Amino acid sequence: MHLRFGTVSIRELVAYAHLRSLEPDGAGAATWLSELIWREFYAQILWHHRTWSRGHSAGVRRALLSRRSGDVCRVARSRTGYPIVDAAMRQINASGYMHNRLRMIAASFLVKDLLVDWRKGEKYFADTLLDFDLASNNGGWQWAASTGCDAQPYFRIFNPVTQSERFDPAGSSSAATCRSSQRSMPGRSTRRGSSAGDPAREGVVIGRDYPAPIVDHAAARRRRIGALQGSAGGARGARR
Repeated sequence: MHLRFGTVSIRELVAYAHLRSLEPDGAGAATWLSELIWREFYAQILWHHRTWSRGHSAGVRRALLSRRSGDVCRVARSRTGYPIVDAAMRQINASGYMHNRLRMIAASFLVKDLLVDWRKGEKYFADTLLDFDLASNNGGWQWAASTGCDAQPYFRIFNPVTQSERFDPAGSSSAATCRSSQRSMPGRSTRRGSSAGDPAREGVVIGRDYPAPIVDHAAARRRRIGALQGSAGGARGARR
């Protein structure tokens, strides 16, 4: 947020991160430095391609743009049935902030699982984030949608369950953030939602205590990849 409002200099942060990255325990600083570089990269793209700010895709893979509107409201209201996605949306709605990992997971779910045009998600973040930056927000959403100049491959789709297992193994983040929409869901059930073995054994009724998934991730992934493999953009991406 300090970068967004100019209360700290990007040069000062880069210099500090670079010096810290040279220290024996500087791995975290090196990662932070790379994130600052991504910020500057997106700023340069926006500077040289002004139409980017009007929703045009930076890359040439226009075939990867979604055409259907999807159910954005259920995502915005944290009613997807995937706790880590719902946790991400509750965090942004309550605080105006969202952790970077959660931004990637939520964006991938919207554009890849639900086939929603990335520009709808980009606009929601623009209206909600306190640290909103046009270049970074636009670039991040195009990265997730596989339409940008630096996009992840179209076939790389974040799995909300495995992402939760890797980055929130105890389910604590999802449990704390989703608590207002459920009666009682211990860490494991909260993390995995309806995929957590037998939720009934822990007193959780999917559809009553917590919403059922609005889409089956595996099926959605197959549908998305199948649709793109037949497109010219998908064929080019597969050969890379």
